[in-house]
Amino acid sequence: MMETNKTLVTKFILTGLTDRPGLQVPLFLLFLVIYLITMAGNLGLIALIWKDAHLHTPMYLFLGSLAFADVCTSSSVTPKMLMNFLSKIHVIPFFDCIVQFYFLASSASTECFLLVVMAYDHYVAICKPLLYPVIMTKFFCIQLLGVSYIIGFFHPMIHVGLLFRLTFCKSNVIHYFYCEILQLFKISCTDPTVNMLLIFVFSTFIQSFTFMAIIISYSFVLFAILKKKSEKGRRKAFSTCSAHLLSVSLFYGTIFFMYVWPSCRSGQNVFTVLHNYNSPTESFYL
Repeated sequence: MMETNKTLVTKFILTGLTDRPGLQVPLFLLFLVIYLITMAGNLGLIALIWKDAHLHTPMYLFLGSLAFADVCTSSSVTPKMLMNFLSKIHVIPFFDCIVQFYFLASSASTECFLLVVMAYDHYVAICKPLLYPVIMTKFFCIQLLGVSYIIGFFHPMIHVGLLFRLTFCKSNVIHYFYCEILQLFKISCTDPTVNMLLIFVFSTFIQSFTFMAIIISYSFVLFAILKKKSEKGRRKAFSTCSAHLLSVSLFYGTIFFMYVWPSCRSGQNVFTVLHNYNSPTESFYL
């Protein structure tokens, strides 16, 4: 599958998580179980919210939308990874690679804004309970969801469009288990400086904006909870927000642990990456 320097690559080889044959089946079973549990939990939640009319409230509407985005995120990468565990040829065409990246980036971007929407919903419910029915109307909730999905739909299109300006002739091996976009830059014959700069700008803005919005919302929520004189009221408020805070912690904690912390430890910055795009880099996109 290796191409010469003068031949453009149209297919890529994913190296996967390991090259040890003895680990392929155990890893397949492990990730299959995780994937099935994830799908069953999210799809079951969506079905329950859809079926039960009592759950047709803003909080559960946002929760169901977040579950759907999570299904898309998991399904964009996991099926191909599971297939590669049992296959000797880990080939993915260029177009399929682009599609995989698009759906992963789209669903992840949508999740960021859905978490902000849920934080705002909790803020209104706890800090302005009397105005909650007036503010969180059905039409306004649909608008919030629409904006989240529209941003998630269009944001990766920018990066996908710029991917088509690149040519690949150095190698067709992606040292990852899916089509990670910065891994594509490393094997590109075209200077990907513009691509990497836009990824850094957009991802930094999205991550910073959404994370700060969530922090601000829950700061007001925390102050409102602490002002409550009733211990029962405090417990109810904390229980309302705990599930969402857990989701936020897992989501952003994973992003920071995988991408931000390694970059800080290695002392790299985006300007170094832009001038040395063939060197190992960390991922910034969502």
